[in-house]
Amino acid sequence: MQPTILITGVGKRIGLYLANAFIEQGYQVIGTFRSHYPSIDALSELGADLYCCDFTEGEQVEDFIQIITQKYQQLDAIIHNASLWLTDDNPLGASEIMSQVMQVHVTAPYQINLGLAPLLTKGDRLSDIIHLTDFVAQKGSSKHIAYAASKAALENLTLSFAAKFAPKIKVNSIAPALICFNEGDDEAYKQKALAKSLLAREAGEIEVLNAVNYLLSSHYITGRSLALDGGRHLK
Repeated sequence: MQPTILITGVGKRIGLYLANAFIEQGYQVIGTFRSHYPSIDALSELGADLYCCDFTEGEQVEDFIQIITQKYQQLDAIIHNASLWLTDDNPLGASEIMSQVMQVHVTAPYQINLGLAPLLTKGDRLSDIIHLTDFVAQKGSSKHIAYAASKAALENLTLSFAAKFAPKIKVNSIAPALICFNEGDDEAYKQKALAKSLLAREAGEIEVLNAVNYLLSSHYITGRSLALDGGRHLK
């Protein structure tokens, strides 16, 4: 039977890279996106089953869960990649900033994990949930307080769901720091960012894929957070 994986936030960057990689590996990829990019059409042409879903809206998340439970008999893995980057000085205001990042990084994964758990426990095999958190989940951030707090809460979900879903589902986190620069990042910014880690290099999306494949292939790791930070914790 073809393995099936759900990846949230597949429109760009890490989510897009993972979606393409797992299609190449022979998976049926289910993906969510908030904004429509040309990449969405390309993924669809490759066979991905894609859904527009705004994770800041709890009702949309519940509707998505219902669609998936009705369409699919089982899931092999869920990768929670969808993310919302809001700075604390956003014009939305403090309350709305915190509400939205918590909704995307905590409430939506909580809903999805609970709602799709029956599909992950079908059959006689181990399945996986992987949360993509952030280096700042452990360190905090004076400039991105709400974002860091929400990623720390997502990391904590890993512990609770690992205990709740054992032994049928492994639940782990991946906590990246710098993975890849954005187009338009100037050289001064790049050098400053690279200097924050011991290895002083851009990891690239392949590093996340390798970490995901490592966790998926393991039959003995659960409730853990795998750091991808280039030794940044020692600087």
